[in-house]
Amino acid sequence: MRNLVVSTSLTLDGVMQAPGTPEEDPSGGFTLGGWLVNHWDDAVGESMAKSTGRPFELLLGRKTYEIFAAHWPFATDDPGAEVLNQARKYVVTTTLEQAEWDNTTVLNQDAVAQVRALKEQDGPEIQVHGSGDLIQTLLRHELVDEFRLWIFPIVVGKGKRLFDAGTVPTTFAVRESSTSPNGVIMVTYERAAGGVDTGSFALETPSERELQRRERLGA
Repeated sequence: MRNLVVSTSLTLDGVMQAPGTPEEDPSGGFTLGGWLVNHWDDAVGESMAKSTGRPFELLLGRKTYEIFAAHWPFATDDPGAEVLNQARKYVVTTTLEQAEWDNTTVLNQDAVAQVRALKEQDGPEIQVHGSGDLIQTLLRHELVDEFRLWIFPIVVGKGKRLFDAGTVPTTFAVRESSTSPNGVIMVTYERAAGGVDTGSFALETPSERELQRRERLGA
């Protein structure tokens, strides 16, 4: 089975909405689009290029697909365009019957079953970029194997969050991490076995005999 990797930028308070431009996604009255721009540095760019420098297929929600399809086929001067344009892509949608972007397949039936089937096929890892609503569905059905995150040193207060309504308690392990000169945490988490184990740092409750002993001593 191949891995499904959520690859995204987010703020310290977990918001992933509209990182690149104010116009990217103003839904819900979000006015802080473009929050990552002034924190970008070469290390972040190199890390993201490394992520897409390995073989991958792309799984997108409709909104992110439309943003990408309107940009990348025409971004001839961007070195990342060729990789995305040539990658095999899947768009989860109930409103599109066909996709204009080359190498794109529309998944418009039972998305969960179709994604599970994709994971069972031979091939490279499946990366999810953006696609906040789709990610909630993937989380709800425990289909995410790995998170590749770029966490920017900024808090925006509100917006669409990576871990939201679809979150199921799960344990992940750090596979690699580093910090860019501008303070961006670049970290990869992979799913660990089992759920969430809890514990306690509370002091052990004294026994009845110990309480009686303390009372005798006036403690």
